Amino acid sequence: MEETVEAAEEIGYPLVMKIMSPQISHKSDVGGIKLNLYSAADVREAYEDMMENIPKLEPEAVLEGVQLQKMLSGGKEVIIGMIQDPTFGPTLMFGLGGTYVEILKDVKFAIAPVNEMEAHNMIKGVKSYKLLEGARGENAADIASITDTILKISQLVTDFPEISEFEINPLMVFDEGEGALAVDMRLILKDE
Repeated sequence: MEETVEAAEEIGYPLVMKIMSPQISHKSDVGGIKLNLYSAADVREAYEDMMENIPKLEPEAVLEGVQLQKMLSGGKEVIIGMIQDPTFGPTLMFGLGGTYVEILKDVKFAIAPVNEMEAHNMIKGVKSYKLLEGARGENAADIASITDTILKISQLVTDFPEISEFEINPLMVFDEGEGALAVDMRLILKDE
């Protein structure tokens, strides 16, 4: 735990702590994400809470440690994913990210590889697109950076067919012209 506190001090506050375990995909469901850590005491408390409580919820999970990240503010969460379909090959997915994707189920699919127009149509095709455009006086999200990310993932999964699944959730998209940042990513290779 002291190694985690030292890393926290080096990175600087505020921080987010995430549990690292190959068996846990949805970290928030098991208390595996702690937000707004502002001190060494917060980091210790979050670490102890995870190490004590997650094994009770997920006894089979191997806890490899924790990951610390700077706490981000602002931006909109989107998800970009891919799954290898047995018939169509790499199939891309786009929608609002974080927990919204499971609640709203507002996603669009396309078969990779996609071009810029197809990537942009995926984005515009979700019902929640108006939120990305800047609804009710909010600033528009950097849609160009979302398009660019979709294109890069499309190329990646086309070039490497051994990728079975790929997901960035969330991709934090900042205001227009300010880019995007992948906060969490999952990649699964095919069993061979």
